[in-house]
Amino acid sequence: MLEIKNVSKIYSSGLAKVIALDDVSLRVNKGDFIAIMGPSGSGKTTLLNIIGGLEQSSSGEVILDGQRMDNLDENALVSIRRGKLAYVFQAYHLIPSLTALENVLLPLTFCGVRDGDEKASDVLEKVGLKERAQHKPGELSGGEQQRVAIARALVTDPLFILADEPTGNMDQKTGREILDLFDTLHKEGHTIIMITHNPEIAEHASGIVVLQDGQIVNRLNKKGN
Repeated sequence: MLEIKNVSKIYSSGLAKVIALDDVSLRVNKGDFIAIMGPSGSGKTTLLNIIGGLEQSSSGEVILDGQRMDNLDENALVSIRRGKLAYVFQAYHLIPSLTALENVLLPLTFCGVRDGDEKASDVLEKVGLKERAQHKPGELSGGEQQRVAIARALVTDPLFILADEPTGNMDQKTGREILDLFDTLHKEGHTIIMITHNPEIAEHASGIVVLQDGQIVNRLNKKGN
């Protein structure tokens, strides 16, 4: 479903070069829940951004659902991001002036879908927030705001959910609630790639990939998860 083939990413500033990713290869199948771990500067976010089409690789191939992404222009990448990929960030990135329901509706609006209120409401119910649909982000707790962000990611039925430290801004109890939600989404068949620095959080995944200095140094497939 997703293939990363010999991907490298090099940032240049004058004569200096920084190798963020160095010949990385990775395969993610439908229904996988993959945690990407590694210290700061290991290339985790760069890899996620390349998978999500937010950054171009310097070399190598990125193949999503049978289509190469690494050679597409920005307009084509935007189309793929809207239809096949959804991000959940550490910061919730909700629009303060909009209600929870309106925030969830945004991706459908960008995709040209009309009358998406019922679907958005159904997804809010799925994450346990149907009764909070008319509340604005400032009236919601951090955990509730992240649930709205997850609902916004789910509303377009994406192939992949890309989560960048989704519990990073939360206390332990709220973080566990969000991870329980990701566990449920995984059991329902959603494909998830999540960045984390926390081994306990990574244990929720069915597979763990460890990056160091831009290279994959360890892979763990957890049978039976």
